[in-house]
Amino acid sequence: MAGTTSVEIPLHDSDEVIELDFDQLPDGGECLAILKEERPQLRIWNVLAQQYYKLGEQDAFLSMLETATTEATMSYDDSDKDLMTTLDSLANYYVELGKKANNKDLTRDYFAKAAQLFGKGDKIIMHHEGHLVSRGCFYLADGKLEQAETQFNFVLTQLNKQNPPALLGKASILFSRKDYNGALSLYKEVLKLKPETCRADVRLGIGHCYAKLNKLNLARRAFERALQLDPRCVGAMVALAVLELNNNRAESIRNGVDLLSRAYTIDQTNAMVLNHLANHFFYKKDFNKVQHLALHAFHSTNVEPIQAESCYQLARVFHSMQDYDQAFKYYYQATQFADSNYVLPHFGLGQLYLARNDPTNAASSFEKVLKVQSDNYESMKILGSIYARSNNEEKRERAKILLQKATTQHPDDIEAWIELAGILEGSDIQGALSAYGTSSRLLQETLETDTPPEILNNVAALHFKLGNLLEAMKNFSAALERAKLEANESTEGSSYFNTISVTITYNVARLHEALCEHDEAEKLYKQILKDHPNYIDCYLRLGCMARDKGHFYEASDWYTEALVIEREHKDTWSLIGNLHMMKQEWGPAQKKYERILNQNKDDTYGLVAMGNIWLQTLYQPTKDPDKNRRHRDRALSLYKQVIRLDPRNIYAANGIGAVLAQSSFHQESREIFAQVREATADMFDVWLNLAHVYTEQKQYSTAIQMYQNCIKRFGKNQSTEVLLYLARVFFKDGRLQNCKSALVKACHVAPQETLLLFDVCLVLQRIATVSLKDENSNLKDVQEAVDQLKLAHRYFTFLSKVGDKSKFDLNQAQLEARQCVDLLSQAKYHVSRAKKKQDEELELIRKQEEEHQAYLEKRKAEEIQRQKEEEVKNKSINEKRSQFIEATKKLLVFEADTSSAAKISGRRAKV
Repeated sequence: MAGTTSVEIPLHDSDEVIELDFDQLPDGGECLAILKEERPQLRIWNVLAQQYYKLGEQDAFLSMLETATTEATMSYDDSDKDLMTTLDSLANYYVELGKKANNKDLTRDYFAKAAQLFGKGDKIIMHHEGHLVSRGCFYLADGKLEQAETQFNFVLTQLNKQNPPALLGKASILFSRKDYNGALSLYKEVLKLKPETCRADVRLGIGHCYAKLNKLNLARRAFERALQLDPRCVGAMVALAVLELNNNRAESIRNGVDLLSRAYTIDQTNAMVLNHLANHFFYKKDFNKVQHLALHAFHSTNVEPIQAESCYQLARVFHSMQDYDQAFKYYYQATQFADSNYVLPHFGLGQLYLARNDPTNAASSFEKVLKVQSDNYESMKILGSIYARSNNEEKRERAKILLQKATTQHPDDIEAWIELAGILEGSDIQGALSAYGTSSRLLQETLETDTPPEILNNVAALHFKLGNLLEAMKNFSAALERAKLEANESTEGSSYFNTISVTITYNVARLHEALCEHDEAEKLYKQILKDHPNYIDCYLRLGCMARDKGHFYEASDWYTEALVIEREHKDTWSLIGNLHMMKQEWGPAQKKYERILNQNKDDTYGLVAMGNIWLQTLYQPTKDPDKNRRHRDRALSLYKQVIRLDPRNIYAANGIGAVLAQSSFHQESREIFAQVREATADMFDVWLNLAHVYTEQKQYSTAIQMYQNCIKRFGKNQSTEVLLYLARVFFKDGRLQNCKSALVKACHVAPQETLLLFDVCLVLQRIATVSLKDENSNLKDVQEAVDQLKLAHRYFTFLSKVGDKSKFDLNQAQLEARQCVDLLSQAKYHVSRAKKKQDEELELIRKQEEEHQAYLEKRKAEEIQRQKEEEVKNKSINEKRSQFIEATKKLLVFEADTSSAAKISGRRAKV
């Protein structure tokens, strides 16, 4: 070999050589013939193959290396290393072909050949540095990052910690794992190792790391340096073009497009360049160019994320052209190629699913967008709108959260506020009113328009639910006025606003019902029917008003009118069935509900109603225990069926609790009722049932409290049923006076109910009996008891003649009247006993008062005598004191003189 610019091929059986200059190499086929003829050492084959590869003659390169493995001379030192080089060169060539192939099957074939060659190399020198790096690059190209990292780590830790290809491979792995700082440090390390000979690709990698770290100025400098090193570096041009386009200024956009055009001139098959140009022309609305470029990009690569972007460009072109079938096809194809972080195709696909009226798949697409971009406003808003229309409570709760986040991000979005108000109507009425208020304010401030009648109607309906009836009337009136004004001013939408006016008028009538203005409500319902005779709800409301007045036949007539319009209207049949239930006509009621179930066997209302019928039969007197068991099982089966269809159905749960209570499983039924009450505190029946269970468990105080809370919470002061239940538990608890008060109140509410009067008489009789038998009763109590017995006797006699035979046995009233007569005949003894006892008590009191008066007079006389003795004693003491003072006056003077003399004598002695 004569230097680095040529190679010498020894002639076979001769000392002569053929020198081939690298700048003047013969045709590849001719060179291969020479090599096959002379069979030089393998390293010469490798050198010539690499030179042909550099000249772009890849066929000659491939032929030489493939032939060399069988024809080259290998009987020399280090021939195994040269063989390793041959195999790795071939393998690397197939890896490059696989990366460039635009067909997955072709790529798979190339990679399979590369793997086979690397396997042969492992058998020669497994831990060869170049071999391991090449295998790592192969794994990297095949997407096997863990295996690639293992190869690179082994080279860097065991063989050569400064191996540039291994460092670059590991940097690529870290970049794909989003460890941009780690990747950047490795790229810089390679740059330090090879500052002069480092390729532009290293600068390109550095630039991408800086871009991901949002250090755009440094990224720009790195890309510009890459272009200085390699003016044909397409990757750097594309990266700089993206930076320019993202500036969103006219000059920057022109620079970006120029860079993309230069890149396209250099490499017209570069898929990234083609996709970016397609994106540019999309905004120019040059859809033909977009289609051409995107299709070319798709077929120019087998890298799926790039193909996904190409499909997305095609999809949105067709979407803009309203060719929704083609758009759907390419959106869907883009989602199949894209990785999980590329969500733009999912957004477009979600839009088209909505256009196809497929909210389930649409929601799935938008959920994928939010999984990657949790704050994507458009997806939150659309997804919230989809879930708001769902019957699933979890989805509706999700809708509320999404719409709340959307309104927080964009507090001026009127549509989002209206959607949020709609979803809050069922769970947070005050929140819904607040959201409607915000939307109305934004309409007035931003769009300078009045609040639409639809919003005013909804606000009024919410106030109606809250019981703010006057506020509801105010908003309904405003809504009706606004709807009529819009109908008069609008030509195209007059029909729509007229329809809204009818709905609002119906709501006003419902409000008049709530205000007990039944005549006005009836007038409005009939007015609607005059103009719109097929408005079924008006017939139903008129029927309900008649039913509430007790006019069952009139109610039935109105319901029948509704059936003329729509024979299979389920609500109408339900109301007719309920009417039969109120009249305790179980058979006809059952037929009505069965008719509903024939239309839909899974109708939960019909199933619960049927269960209620079988439950009611359990309270009818019967001597057949098997019949009761069958009816109980049927009721329980129906309630369970409803729970399977709707696990949140509180009415079915309440029914199951009632069946258990009727079967004496009081603790179990109590637990069920408690759970239902936790789910909703606004269900009257469950409060009543809980009170019944407490009564059966003989927890009378708790039962009384529960009944009283039920009356207070649900305004049942006028309910004879609840008052009767309360009287019953008072009776069981022995609180007869409270029982009488509850029953008397019920009689005031329904004086026509003879059963209530019968119960009052029984309680009066019991009170009188207890009072008469009480040996400690005073005369007043006994006389009151006698009066109550007389009153009870009079009423029992009356009831035995004119009582309601369907409610109680009239003979029983007659028997109770006789019982009262018997008690009254015994009352004389009790009266005389009480009178005698009272006289004895009065005599005893008189004697006690006389004794007390005598005692007081005695005490008074003793006190007067004591005072007199005290005065005499004090007078005697005062006299003795005066005598003593007089007797001691002279004695005191004498003692004073004696004292003075003593003092003088003392002074003389001292001198």
